[in-house]
Amino acid sequence: MAIDEVRDVPVQDPAPASDPAPDDAPDPASKAGTGTWAAVRPLLLRMHFYAGLLIAPLLFLAAATGLLYALSFQAEEIVYKDELTVSAPAGGAARPLSEQVAAATAATPQGEVVAVWPAPDAESTTRVLMEAPGVAEGMTHTVFVNPYTAEVAGQLDTSGDALPLRAWISGLHANLQLGETGRIYSELAASWMWVVALGGLALWIGRRRSRRSALVLPDRKATGRRRTLSWHATVGLWATAGLVVLSATGLTWSTYAGENIGQLQDRLGGATPAVSAALDGGAGGGDEHAGHHGGGSGTAPAPAGKDVGIDRVVEAAKAVGVTESLQITLPAEGKGYVVKERDRQVPVHLDSVAVNPADGAVMDTLRFADHPVLAKLTRYGIDAHMGLMFGLVNQLLLAALALAVMLLVFWGYRMWWLRRPTKARGLSFGRPQPRGAWRRLPVTALLPLAAATAVVGWFVPLLGISLAVFLVLDAVLGLIARRKAAAAA
Repeated sequence: MAIDEVRDVPVQDPAPASDPAPDDAPDPASKAGTGTWAAVRPLLLRMHFYAGLLIAPLLFLAAATGLLYALSFQAEEIVYKDELTVSAPAGGAARPLSEQVAAATAATPQGEVVAVWPAPDAESTTRVLMEAPGVAEGMTHTVFVNPYTAEVAGQLDTSGDALPLRAWISGLHANLQLGETGRIYSELAASWMWVVALGGLALWIGRRRSRRSALVLPDRKATGRRRTLSWHATVGLWATAGLVVLSATGLTWSTYAGENIGQLQDRLGGATPAVSAALDGGAGGGDEHAGHHGGGSGTAPAPAGKDVGIDRVVEAAKAVGVTESLQITLPAEGKGYVVKERDRQVPVHLDSVAVNPADGAVMDTLRFADHPVLAKLTRYGIDAHMGLMFGLVNQLLLAALALAVMLLVFWGYRMWWLRRPTKARGLSFGRPQPRGAWRRLPVTALLPLAAATAVVGWFVPLLGISLAVFLVLDAVLGLIARRKAAAAA
């Protein structure tokens, strides 16, 4: 039985005794009147009902896998303790970085070194990243070296700074380990999360209540569906800001909306700049590098085979203030060394510098302070989404948001179940808000709303497509229900 049939055919069964007022009846707690809100509220109720009902499984999946990811940082430190940590000898000094790289190369002769991450603190290992045969696409073979003894502590295939466990969980969260096809699930979830969150927030704030505290605290005296609604709404209220941020930052990674966001950011002058490492002095990133050149932009190409070595390069970078959690990318054809800071915890250290391998001269310097505001906000948002910006506190907040989403989904389905006709003989479902709510809207509100929906649907394609599918399906179910009602009459 379709869920809409239950509503279109008159139902005489009362609501459960624990909750005598169904949602589609006049709500004494809602704002009365015939104004715009009185017309918009039924439309929001129906949208929130269907979006929550149909998209909730995807939100639950995204939250469950996100919870695993938030906990993976600590799990990573436990599982890969031997590769990640060393015991710093008393008064011991680290071996030259070139010696550590040589040890990694000797342990993996078939690999080609592409980057080196020196130990960021006294108890961490140095990471030597390599391209090696048999390594999956998007992964690098990483050799972990004890900086005090230049002995290899272990070897793993990694993805960025994520070791195999966190990399696998990250893939599960992003695409359910289904590749590009699986990314549709996460983009759908991110596309609808902010809609459901803000719609629910508007509905909850728009209710009249006798106590102000009932807005932000659950009603413990309520029973049945109203008790569930109270918990669902208040937890959603507290989580809304975090959910909107997660939705917005999640869309920046998405396939379709992410492309539109990137283009809009570029047009607004908020593209993330990159340090220029071209040896011929060319502006590798166009205008992105304007105003960021430090030590002369017309450096001549380096003679073939001449290289001052990674130790001199690190010294040159530190001399211009690039010192925190370094990430050194080795020269490619026609390019020099690139040394970046990768400390993303507040206060962030994300400056970068390009160094000529021929003489160790600094070719270009880029300070994070000089990034456009939009580029900075994007960086902050993504790092917060990944649990990197505030360390353990950030990860605990992500875990709390994930648990909140899972509870919201559970409470939402419970309310749907409690609204079913209790005397129906067959399988029945909760009743949605009646159709035709949009007809109550005045033209002055309907046209702007339709235009805004069209623009958002174009900018966030999977939101627009899925919304169109919902509307068509709803129209078909309504037509079937009306025909059955006419036949019964």
